[in-house]
Amino acid sequence: MVTVKSEQEQEIMRENAHLLSEILRQITDAAREGVSTHELDMLGEKLIRAVGAEPAFKGYRGYPASVCTSLNDEVVHGIPSKRRVLKKGDVLSIDTGIRRRGYFADLATTMVIGDDASDRVKKLLHVAWEALDRGVAQAQSGNRVSDISHAIGSYVESQGYSVVKTFVGHGIGRAMHEDPQVPNYGPAGKGTKLRPGMVLAIEPMVKEDPAEVEVADDGWTARAPNGGLAVHVEEMVLITEHGPERLSRSR
Repeated sequence: MVTVKSEQEQEIMRENAHLLSEILRQITDAAREGVSTHELDMLGEKLIRAVGAEPAFKGYRGYPASVCTSLNDEVVHGIPSKRRVLKKGDVLSIDTGIRRRGYFADLATTMVIGDDASDRVKKLLHVAWEALDRGVAQAQSGNRVSDISHAIGSYVESQGYSVVKTFVGHGIGRAMHEDPQVPNYGPAGKGTKLRPGMVLAIEPMVKEDPAEVEVADDGWTARAPNGGLAVHVEEMVLITEHGPERLSRSR
């Protein structure tokens, strides 16, 4: 069921998104060559609890960590590990969430380890962020969910990349995953009509490999089956009468 948030609920979610934006920034600042993804997870959990929140991911459907750390050809849900030490040039997607005052926040960003990203990586990241911006621009009261989906998917494909279809964006509030689902593909003009007070997590997952992702033996890590790089970006957006309000900043 789609939920429309009251002004009080919107303010709580706005606070949560701002807090999580800062937490994500601190995690990305700590992601350097020689640091393990386990260390990033431990830092993330410490920062989350320091603001009086709970890690939204830890224990969710059995997920074992507070932060998802996906490397290179991994798209989403990579499990942090002491054995996974970051190297210069790694493409790292960081996805994390909190629960505070009864409401969830969920954000993701992708970065490159080291000072210099290759032109290949820069282009992929540019396309992902531009796709997100185009999706957010369609998050207008009176539009349909698939207007967001079409804006993202059509742009990504026009740039020679593909979007993940197995995993999608979503509504968010008292539950981390609420209706409506927000795919990154499909025709415009379909699905739930957007109304003021709805909060959406819009999250393009963009990859070089045209094949759909496969889930690894750990039951979580989704990767491109034929290799190639993948990136994941996500922000929370409130639908208002005056247009979309970005509650978060993940870059």
